[in-house]
Amino acid sequence: MDLSVLLIPPIAFLIYVPLVFIIFGIGKALAPDVEGSSLKRTLYGSGEMAQVEMAAPGYRPFFLIAFFFAILHLGVLVLATGVLTPTMIPYLAGLMLALIALLLG
Repeated sequence: MDLSVLLIPPIAFLIYVPLVFIIFGIGKALAPDVEGSSLKRTLYGSGEMAQVEMAAPGYRPFFLIAFFFAILHLGVLVLATGVLTPTMIPYLAGLMLALIALLLG
């Protein structure tokens, strides 16, 4: 019997869905009973109270980091797929200038 038929997505789906439900059922049977306690629904921070103020308000810090990595990865991809010639020097200088501008924010 050729076992590569198990790699066909619809057949694999039909095999793995019941397998997931079986594993879920075993895990549910092994789990302890849940008792209604207010402590089970609170955050745990190593015994310390959770901070109430926001750690980073807004998305600005995230976008700065995302743009930094996007420019870095796309720039390195363009450099790696090209041929190292003197015409790459202005591109590399522009890439470094853009990364420095993003670092300084």
